Amino acid sequence: MDERKRDSMIAYLRHRMEEFGIEPEDLAAILATEPAAQKDARYRSATGDSWDGQGDMPQWLKQAISAGQSIDHFELSAAPAPTPQPKKNVDWKNDPFAGSPLARSTNR
Repeated sequence: MDERKRDSMIAYLRHRMEEFGIEPEDLAAILATEPAAQKDARYRSATGDSWDGQGDMPQWLKQAISAGQSIDHFELSAAPAPTPQPKKNVDWKNDPFAGSPLARSTNR
């Protein structure tokens, strides 16, 4: 949305709020309690768009599927991500290739 349209929409909303006697604090109070009522997202894009799987499929997901992406790619897992395992300490003192051209190779 360009800046002019945004400013116009803000002016319209302020006018309507005034007309109905709604104060900004009223909106803040409602918005503070609303996240608990929101449905959990089931699918999420890399840009943060989300969909709970109910109702019509959003355009961003339709486009991705039509481009060949699987819907499973966007599905959020119910299980938390596994914790990374610590790297093993390797003792290189007894490396049979130490000092050989194989050990110095940069084409790994």
